Amino acid sequence: MEMWKLGLKSEDNDILVILINLKNSQNRPLLSIREIKAVILEMMLATIDNPSNALKWTMAEMINKPDILAKACEELDRVIGKNRLVQESDLSKLNYVKACLKESFRIHPVSPFTLPHISSKNIVMGGHFIPNGSHVVLSRPGLGRNPRI
Repeated sequence: MEMWKLGLKSEDNDILVILINLKNSQNRPLLSIREIKAVILEMMLATIDNPSNALKWTMAEMINKPDILAKACEELDRVIGKNRLVQESDLSKLNYVKACLKESFRIHPVSPFTLPHISSKNIVMGGHFIPNGSHVVLSRPGLGRNPRI
């Protein structure tokens, strides 16, 4: 951020630079250094459980529910057949498979927390008082596995 202030850096060539240069309507930085660190940390943590692991969790969940796996396989056979690979253009026709993936991401989210949010006023949510200006980070597994939510 100091390099930008001193005019030693001027290219928008990576995500960090973009986050540093986000401005509000008064041309003030939209994110503090602390908030930028939180966003970058979240992005780094999100890569730990990559899409490959997400697919493994989905398959593991479906193996534990053979009726769901059979229904997903039937949809794949009906829409795609056995003689070709799935194409991106097929996704709009694979509603049951998409629902299975969404359910898997709900139970096993790729990143453990939501991006930080800042409360804009004093509020009570879920029985907890959250003062104005507080940084709020929510647990995705906690949200996804809570039957009340």
